[in-house]
Amino acid sequence: MRFPLVLSLLLLSTPAWAQDAATVPVEVASSDDPEGAETAPSRVPLDEIRRYVAVFNAVKDAYVEPVDDKKLMHSAIRGLLLDLDPHSTYFDREDAADFDERATGAYDGVGLELLQQPDNTLRVIAPIDDTPAARAGIRAGDVIVAIDGKPISAEDGMAPLRGAPGSSLVLTLEREGRPAPFDLSLTRETIRVASVRSRLLETGYGYVRISTFQADTGADFQRHLDKLQASGKLQGLVLDLRSNPGGLLTSAVQVADDLLDKGNIVSTRGRIAVSDARFDATPGDRLHGAPLVVLVDAGSASASEVLAGALRDNNRARVVGSRTFGKGSVQTVLPLDNGDSVKLTTARYYTPSGKSIQASGIVPDVVLRPEQALSAAPTIGSDYSEATLPGHLRGEDEGAEGFRAGDVLEGDQPIAAALAELKKKLPVSAQLAPASRERKR
Repeated sequence: MRFPLVLSLLLLSTPAWAQDAATVPVEVASSDDPEGAETAPSRVPLDEIRRYVAVFNAVKDAYVEPVDDKKLMHSAIRGLLLDLDPHSTYFDREDAADFDERATGAYDGVGLELLQQPDNTLRVIAPIDDTPAARAGIRAGDVIVAIDGKPISAEDGMAPLRGAPGSSLVLTLEREGRPAPFDLSLTRETIRVASVRSRLLETGYGYVRISTFQADTGADFQRHLDKLQASGKLQGLVLDLRSNPGGLLTSAVQVADDLLDKGNIVSTRGRIAVSDARFDATPGDRLHGAPLVVLVDAGSASASEVLAGALRDNNRARVVGSRTFGKGSVQTVLPLDNGDSVKLTTARYYTPSGKSIQASGIVPDVVLRPEQALSAAPTIGSDYSEATLPGHLRGEDEGAEGFRAGDVLEGDQPIAAALAELKKKLPVSAQLAPASRERKR
């Protein structure tokens, strides 16, 4: 597989406080490079500069209370990114350090992947497995409207979720199907996210759960897969990506490469050459061609969609579950000289078939519905997708006839359904020749 040296692509479902990314400098072509002409800084019209200064001075002179210059300028910078898309944002030095820290899977907090909405409320993309948030029963699609009884700030809305291990907080949430907001008490702890878990579902059939894509996810996946195979030859594997909000693209590519013998995994395309990349599989399938089912739902976003799309488009796996979130954009973290950073959407990604899933998601081969759908109770996630986020990038297939946002699939029933699909032993393309059965190292 080919990894560009000048760019680390981050496919994240959250615009701030993401828990699984790393900050990497981006090299930009010089302005005298004929092929990099688009990268040259554009000139801001003088009239626009004058207009900004006029507004700045009006606020300084006439606002009801004095406004600090630094705070006002900080707000202006954030506003520059606010209307671009939900995933571009500005990090001050502390935010940037926290963003980096979470790529390692260790931080102090409650274990939530969040999106701050225009009204400042925090929408839950997914709770992280085995964290205070998950144990308290917080669900993907819930909306946090207050923290410790206080409205959420536009400036640092997610900051109160952090804190010393052992300290407590109260979240006020709104949930579809609940007539009124309700409170949940949580205790902060040091979150050490184990992104990969595994077990045997029954003899010959393995199960691997990837909850997020961190720096060590690829190596952990190999270790878990080898452990399952040590107990005997696998006849099939269920790969569970439900409510996996994304993370590092390179980690998702590593997992795809371990399960593919050949073919494209993903490509990215943006306005500048450095945003264009292509990732291809190298020979060798660590599962030796055994059937594979990928389990997804409405909380499966970004890098998890890359993995599901790569395996499906290469006819290596069947996808089972519900329509995925539909985040088909790439974010790049651009460090600034003062220690702050800008996380900017720089490209769209494309599955091997050439399809962009931005705002449309991946539709499974076998569609499952939540257990609640069998009763009169409302299901989770009826409007839960990238397409519902204010200001999202328009998708190529967005608005297609019959579009329905996916559902969040909880519990063990979807695993049982995926296992039943796996046992059909549907043919896959990975009928490997003996020479290609060597394990990738």
